Amino acid sequence: MKVLVAAVLVAGALGVPAQAVAAGNDQPLTVAGQATAMQKDFGLTEQQMNARLKSETDAAKLLPTAQKAAGTEFGGAWYDAAKQKLVIGLAGSSRATAVQATGVDTIAVPKTAAVLDKQKAAVDKLAGKAVPAAVSGWSTDAKTGSVVVNVQAGKRSQAVNAFVAKIAKAGTLTVREVAAQAPQTFAAGTVGGDPFYVDNIRCSIGFSVYGGYVTAGHCGRGGRVRGWDGSDQGDFRGWSFPGNDYGFVATGYGWWTVPVVIGWGQTSDSLVRGSWEAPIGTSVCRSGSTSHWHCGTVTGKNETVNYGNGQLFYGATKTNVCAEPGDSGGSFITGDQAQGVTSGGWGNCSSGGETWFQPVNEILQAYGLTLHTA
Repeated sequence: MKVLVAAVLVAGALGVPAQAVAAGNDQPLTVAGQATAMQKDFGLTEQQMNARLKSETDAAKLLPTAQKAAGTEFGGAWYDAAKQKLVIGLAGSSRATAVQATGVDTIAVPKTAAVLDKQKAAVDKLAGKAVPAAVSGWSTDAKTGSVVVNVQAGKRSQAVNAFVAKIAKAGTLTVREVAAQAPQTFAAGTVGGDPFYVDNIRCSIGFSVYGGYVTAGHCGRGGRVRGWDGSDQGDFRGWSFPGNDYGFVATGYGWWTVPVVIGWGQTSDSLVRGSWEAPIGTSVCRSGSTSHWHCGTVTGKNETVNYGNGQLFYGATKTNVCAEPGDSGGSFITGDQAQGVTSGGWGNCSSGGETWFQPVNEILQAYGLTLHTA
């Protein structure tokens, strides 16, 4: 499974002049509007999607309270779409009543999230940079209490077995076969659209912050950034890749920021009102300058992704949303809550695939930025 890093502007016309931000599409994206756009991807009616979006928003806002109630027994969290409820894993039974009193369901898990995260950190350290190309990455699985190693189908080898044996010293492992394509970044050569450009690379804007916008770190280069019209837009003030995949562009030259994610005519533009973190199982949509607007579900968190050549991306959030070259940096959003910026994946939007994003709150913390919200 070849992981593609998606060099793209985070979906949302951050830093684009107001007249260009919502050309012919200037209505804010309401929850109902986003639900309409998501019907194609989820096969639900607009009423069903509205109900799901509301339930997911409620679940995200419940998570901090439920996690606090779980205390040291907290073993992870995810959204159950069938029940439309947040589920909290508990490595123990003394906190179950208190957690359930917050309005969530609970389930027993083998290990606390803290213990499992330490195990994954140990795997990251043992793995180093020499990761076999057939290993797409690894992540924690709260339900089994193990670190799951993703190996591309049909590519198990002595090198892969030796790698698995090495990292198994950190604790319980599960080896899982995944698509026989490697992840890669979604960088693209210069083409038309509503992008930003750095040298000969096109990327997508992520989310507006006060003073500029955030995007993917692998888009980062020294020097000037140009906007969709080719004019000077700003400068990269920081970028981090590999390891992380985030960057910050400080805007100027007559450009200003707006709290909007572009709907590309497929839906109304979306106003950004915050950055509540969506649990696993929650629906999420992505906007990018190549493949535009697509939706799916959050399927994993805190994953390590192997882009090859020693380029590992830690702390990634995994989705089943497709993306293509040029989409890097683009917005991932749930309802009106910013989630992250597109990093990379495998596949495309014709045959399908998976995409990972860099959580936006980590970017804000890293650079001391404030999200521009409506």
